[in-house]
Amino acid sequence: MDNMIYHPGLIISFAIIVTVMLLLDLGVFNRKSHAVSSKEAAIWSIVWISLSMAFSGVIYYFAGFEKFTQFQSAYWIEKALSVDNLFVFILVFGFFKVPKELHHKVLFWGIIGALIFRAIFIFSGVGLINLTYLPEMELFGKIVKINAVLLAFGIFLIYAGIKSGFGNDDDEENKDFTKSAGARLVYRFFKVSKDFDGDKFFTIENGIKLATPLLVVVGVIEFTDLLFAVDSIPAIFAIAPDDPLILYTSNIFAILGLRALYFLLANFIHMFSYLKYGLAIILTFIGIKMVITPIFHISSPASLSVVGGVLILSVIVSILFAPKKDEEAKPENTFKS
Repeated sequence: MDNMIYHPGLIISFAIIVTVMLLLDLGVFNRKSHAVSSKEAAIWSIVWISLSMAFSGVIYYFAGFEKFTQFQSAYWIEKALSVDNLFVFILVFGFFKVPKELHHKVLFWGIIGALIFRAIFIFSGVGLINLTYLPEMELFGKIVKINAVLLAFGIFLIYAGIKSGFGNDDDEENKDFTKSAGARLVYRFFKVSKDFDGDKFFTIENGIKLATPLLVVVGVIEFTDLLFAVDSIPAIFAIAPDDPLILYTSNIFAILGLRALYFLLANFIHMFSYLKYGLAIILTFIGIKMVITPIFHISSPASLSVVGGVLILSVIVSILFAPKKDEEAKPENTFKS
């Protein structure tokens, strides 16, 4: 592993940016719950992407071009796959009839959970990968060193890519989110009120302390993110399997910008109907890369070009052939109370 990536300047820069931005987010700009406008979401999206690109410049300065492209590849893979997660967030908020002014608070605490769980997944995953290299063997006339975990991840991603490309979204749309593991966990430990109480997670009714439905929604969002990580974390391991700092920082920057992206795209999600095919191609490509790496290495710049090209093309096709709004319209009673 290149120790350069652990230069104190990188770690300090990352810690300062994340801490300061989260404090500003919660304590200054969003002290009071409010519905986030498209303009505000666009500004915050630009801010987060700019910060991410600036941090990649810090990586380039301290660690060189290869690490820079690894960060960029992992960041845009996570960013692209997160769009699929936004659709589920929309369904969850609609299902529980969460007022728009409360969406930001739910996503904020969902991201705090992601900061913790992604660290566990990524750092433990890198440790597991380092322990699961098979003895060197000859394959197709070459001496190769296969990693059992990366091979399993690669096969899984190929399967996930093919499945997502041909999958049916109706199952997710008709899902009862009260049966989600996150919701069941809240119901198991707390009695839950039927009504929201502003942006509070707990309320008092008849002298009894109850959880509000908002806490249930946070539980569902947290569990949804864990499921989402099952696809996204193995995908970024293909980029830098032995470098947890590159993987974690790129992942967190992408996740931190997810809230703004949600508010920006929530009203226009129907315009990205072909994006799922692009994501399917990206997952399949990353899976193939992981499987063939012991025999043929695809460089980080090449991976970045493929991921970026597929993502841009799928967005362009989605916009050019976007279905009309009346084709996408759904009755208001689609979501259960």
